Amino acid sequence: MTTDLPTGLPSVRQIQSLIRETSEVEIMISTKDLLVGKIRWQDTDCICLVDHYDQPTIIWKQAIVYLKPKA
Repeated sequence: MTTDLPTGLPSVRQIQSLIRETSEVEIMISTKDLLVGKIRWQDTDCICLVDHYDQPTIIWKQAIVYLKPKA
């Protein structure tokens, strides 16, 4: 069963833009940890964040409190 990414949603489009631009982002997760890196990909459930050591971390979207470009 394949579920397509709902590209009509503004949040999905904004994350896709951050991926294309290889922008560094901050992601606060529900454990109050702040993760910093670049988003490599997203699917319907998860985001893959790559830190400055090139270490990928898969984050469940339901665990995200907020996501924003790093200032």
